[in-house]
Amino acid sequence: MKVIIATGNPGKLREFSRILNPLGFEVCSQSEAGFTGSVEETGTTFAENAFLKADAIYQQFHCPTIADDSGLEVMALDNRPGVYSARYSGEHATDEQNNDKLLEELQGKSNREAQYVCCICYLDQQGQAHYFTGTCKGEIGFERKGTEGFGYDPLFMIGDRSFGQYTAEEKDAISHRGKALRAMAEYIQQNEKENHHADK
Repeated sequence: MKVIIATGNPGKLREFSRILNPLGFEVCSQSEAGFTGSVEETGTTFAENAFLKADAIYQQFHCPTIADDSGLEVMALDNRPGVYSARYSGEHATDEQNNDKLLEELQGKSNREAQYVCCICYLDQQGQAHYFTGTCKGEIGFERKGTEGFGYDPLFMIGDRSFGQYTAEEKDAISHRGKALRAMAEYIQQNEKENHHADK
């Protein structure tokens, strides 16, 4: 099954491909599909932003589209940066700048609990929206560790290792995006089976 992934983030695209290809999906990026527009993420929830991104692609190509919106929720910061994770320290912020700001805001705070959240919006062939959410709990470290992953991964600690120190396979097995994508894949496969039986 061919799906267009509504993202321009190469790190996310790699994760989508790694997780979905073995499950029988042919992953096509929005740029490979020929989408050159840009989508303003004006939603106040992960689900709203995921839908905006998926819908922009679907309206142009009318084929199954997957978008995610994900971010980091830090308990001591009232769940910030949340939906603003990618632009935490400004509209065109780099991962480095965002990580610096996070460390700065957590200075002197003893509660470092955090969770990554991912909401996947899958628009099927008819344009119906289906949502799948995954979370991954951890805490924010005091310094960057590791060079793998992207975003806040070097600061996101599970036990004594950061996501920046996990291999791609280790991360996919427990990450918020891995969980949401596998739930979505399961739903699609189940649905296809049911439709196949109904057609007989």
